[in-house]
Amino acid sequence: MLGLQYFSFEELWSPWVFFMMTALVILYFYLAGPWKEKHAPTEPRVTVLQKILFVSGMVLYYLAQGGPLELLGHMMFTFHMVNMSLSYLIVPPLLLLGIPAYIWRYVFARPFWRRFSSLMNPIFTLVLFNMLFSVYHVPAVHDYVMTHFTIHRIYYLVLLATSFMMWFQITCPVPEWNRLTDVRKMAYIFASGMLLTPACALIIFASHPMYATYNDPEVWAQAMGYCVAGDPSVLLSSYDGGPTFFNLMGVTEDQQLGGIVMKLVQEVMYGAILAYVFFHWYKKEHADSDDELPDSGALS
Repeated sequence: MLGLQYFSFEELWSPWVFFMMTALVILYFYLAGPWKEKHAPTEPRVTVLQKILFVSGMVLYYLAQGGPLELLGHMMFTFHMVNMSLSYLIVPPLLLLGIPAYIWRYVFARPFWRRFSSLMNPIFTLVLFNMLFSVYHVPAVHDYVMTHFTIHRIYYLVLLATSFMMWFQITCPVPEWNRLTDVRKMAYIFASGMLLTPACALIIFASHPMYATYNDPEVWAQAMGYCVAGDPSVLLSSYDGGPTFFNLMGVTEDQQLGGIVMKLVQEVMYGAILAYVFFHWYKKEHADSDDELPDSGALS
């Protein structure tokens, strides 16, 4: 129904991306097992929950950037926004919470990284990610990035790095590297949601198609050329109407639904993280209050 039957196994599942993701998962379990026992035996064991979070993050990232969702994201704007949500709003916190602190210390505690410490200023990371994400959805920028392969890969890599930088402030896996109190983290999450709102609103309330990638057959074929083998112009002769051949709805409706999906995922994810931070803060505050109470034996 979505038109995936017209594409080959390699085009749908990107085997090279699959093997790369698999290699990273194998490396993770090696670092969480044999390597830890040899180099960090006194560190806490990696929990089952951490392993589930990491593997879930890797699977979701593969589906969004290498699996069928990646191909669908070139055919429907709604799926494109699903991929953006998975890649930059859901995957980073899953991986940050899944990778144990001793691995982060081993990699980033070296003196080399100190010269880049200013880049981890919370305000800078907040503004940088949201600015790059919003600018990407300016129609002219989006269409240019989608039709220039090298720029596309670089921009997506930068977005991924800055999303990790932003989420690191909220789900910091190394306690001593934490720059924000729980209360400030809650404000940080709220601010991030507010900064993304204008881009989502622009897409949701637009009354006409904004992205040539999803309504101009020539531009669409050029963008699809990075997902399928052979001459992309063949797509136009094979599938009359280009992107509309695969779209389940009108171009404008697809665009609006994509904006809605993005905003909903953002609200759900930020709400869940906000609740997590709030209950962590609440638990810690009450624990501190209990510690300050005089011992009943001393009063007697």
